[in-house]
Amino acid sequence: MPESHEIEIRVRYAETDRMGLLHHANYLVYFEMGRTELLRSRGVSYKDVEDSGFLLVLVDLGCKYKRPARYDDVLTLRTSVERVTHVKIVHRYELRRAGELLAEGHSTLACIDRTGRPQPLPPLLRGGSQADPA
Repeated sequence: MPESHEIEIRVRYAETDRMGLLHHANYLVYFEMGRTELLRSRGVSYKDVEDSGFLLVLVDLGCKYKRPARYDDVLTLRTSVERVTHVKIVHRYELRRAGELLAEGHSTLACIDRTGRPQPLPPLLRGGSQADPA
């Protein structure tokens, strides 16, 4: 199973601010798109995971902005699985335009059940990355 995945994103007009730059909040939306497509590249969707009773919630999220993206830019987002523990997945993100790094980020997802209690990740989400017992 892949440990990283790339998607191409074209910045839409509605995603920009008054200065014509990609609004800072949309970088986080792009990161979510990256996580979703990484999982889909493994042959499963978030809906499949949730329908099986495993809910993934964000417990940490961050972004460092290096250079601005603008309307109609074509960007490449690389999403990687950095670490997997018994109940968490840590992702890393690199957003580039023609090879130039625009932003880098990270997120941590924790697996919970429908009552909100932590539960072990399903085997599908533990495979294909560096497992860590913590």
